Amino acid sequence: MNYVLLDKMIEHMKVTNLTPDVDTSSIKITVNEINRPALQLAGFFSRYTNERVQIIGIVEFEYLMSMSEEERHDSFKRLVSTVVPCVVFTSSNRPDEVMINLAKQYNVPLLLTDITTSKFSAELIRWLGVQLAPVISIHGVLIDVFGEGVLITGESGIGKSETALELIKRGHRLVSDDVVEIHKVSDVTLVGQSPDITKHFIELRGIGIIDVKTLFGIESVEDTHSIDLVIQLEEWDKDKEYDRLGIERQTTEYMGINVTSHSIPIRPGRNLAIIVETAAVNHRQRRMGYNAAQELYRRVQENIMKRREDK
Repeated sequence: MNYVLLDKMIEHMKVTNLTPDVDTSSIKITVNEINRPALQLAGFFSRYTNERVQIIGIVEFEYLMSMSEEERHDSFKRLVSTVVPCVVFTSSNRPDEVMINLAKQYNVPLLLTDITTSKFSAELIRWLGVQLAPVISIHGVLIDVFGEGVLITGESGIGKSETALELIKRGHRLVSDDVVEIHKVSDVTLVGQSPDITKHFIELRGIGIIDVKTLFGIESVEDTHSIDLVIQLEEWDKDKEYDRLGIERQTTEYMGINVTSHSIPIRPGRNLAIIVETAAVNHRQRRMGYNAAQELYRRVQENIMKRREDK
């Protein structure tokens, strides 16, 4: 079963653990949804799902603090006794000793953040969505080019890492080299990231491993990015007919989602970095409704019609 360890969530969300005595190393989060337990604090548990991260916002916190100590004890006890992964208090609303002691008693971590409830919830749901999504690993390079996630694939040694390095020098951002983990976060969206062990590293044949973040700075790397375009590098084949107009959309399928793709033949003297940049910008143009190939076709048709009318 797919899961995220609570320790990883604590590290990513930068929350404070108010119950360090509770062991968080083996607690697993299995769903990418959260729960604001207002109804549960009032005693209503119908259709309640205790596997979700519980978030206490300002409204829930003020409701708890409006109770007498005995009522607050009973209300919070009903919540933590259901064995939830954790309870997060947002907007710096710190729980009192009654709640902290109950959390320790039932081994439920209490976490604290100064971020507002809506912002914290949105980021947590987004992050859990990526971490818990169905995932596959492929051989390739993922790089952010002008905001477009470009996945560069091809046979080993064809020049993927060298192309990525040139793009990094031109100001673009590396997400992953060699192995790309592709997460299906929705029916239309794929997000790529690097395995933790190779994050921010590039392998260059003849040189070895380089640390991109150390050499080029923090702005040269990115942890995750959507996969918007696939560039397939391949050896030049003089007998193969390559697309020269680009009128029809070519796609590559990953986990049931079709991603726009281009096959780029490799020949001496071709500047692959500029080609990838151009493909990324052209892809953005198409998504905004402009297709250069269709515009050329329209002009040709208009010219033909004009000539016919002039005869």
